[in-house]
Amino acid sequence: MGKSNSVKFFSLSGYFFKVLIVTFGILIISSCSTRKEIVYFQDYERLPNMAAPKDFVAKIEVNDIIRIDVSSMDEELAAPFQLNLNSQGTGGGGNQNASMTGYLVNSEGNVNFPVLGEIHVEGKTREELEEELTEILREQYLKDAVVRVRIVNFEVTVMGETGSQVIKVIDERITVPQAIAMSGDITYDGKRDKILVIRQVDEELKYEILDLTSVDIFQNPFYYLKQNDIVYVEPTYRKVKSAGFITSWQGLVSIATTAFSLFILFSK
Repeated sequence: MGKSNSVKFFSLSGYFFKVLIVTFGILIISSCSTRKEIVYFQDYERLPNMAAPKDFVAKIEVNDIIRIDVSSMDEELAAPFQLNLNSQGTGGGGNQNASMTGYLVNSEGNVNFPVLGEIHVEGKTREELEEELTEILREQYLKDAVVRVRIVNFEVTVMGETGSQVIKVIDERITVPQAIAMSGDITYDGKRDKILVIRQVDEELKYEILDLTSVDIFQNPFYYLKQNDIVYVEPTYRKVKSAGFITSWQGLVSIATTAFSLFILFSK
């Protein structure tokens, strides 16, 4: 009788052990990342037949902070056209933060420029505004005026399965791959084929889903980022499930091990 129970016990325990090994193997395999999930631009062989991304030129928008520098051989004549750093403007004045010194574009798309007064800047590129101001100043005030315009607050926010941060863009030109690389690249737990870009256009919010595993991203209008864009890298299903103990494969293995130990204990 005792021998029969012993054989039965070892038979059951052996079966349970095999089931545990198979389950553990399946969990390990399912937790591994595949090439399709990790590798960027997998269809790169299509690139020779693809047109280059359309060039991007940033345009000035409401609530932007722009810096306008006017220079001349005669510094005294150019001085009245320089922003007074000691003043605190209202509506189109200066920002007291030294790194953000400039003119705030008001709700009507204007800034209050010294001597010239209120000028409309919304919807114009830096080059267009430079040409416009240079022409006015040379005709009426400074024959050798040189104007330089910069969008001071050009920055994008990168979040999710990357090194999240706010990136300040000095040259007003940045792509999605560049922003992700600057934030530390996507972790193994991030979806490379599901990059969310959120953008405000006028008074509406728009979004686009980009796929970094395909070269089609170079044809997407959201490939170049605009000021104040938000880039979000979504976590994989594995990452989301691992946030809980029971639903993670480590938790399941622990539960299975505990169950097997209890089985051995109560079978004696």
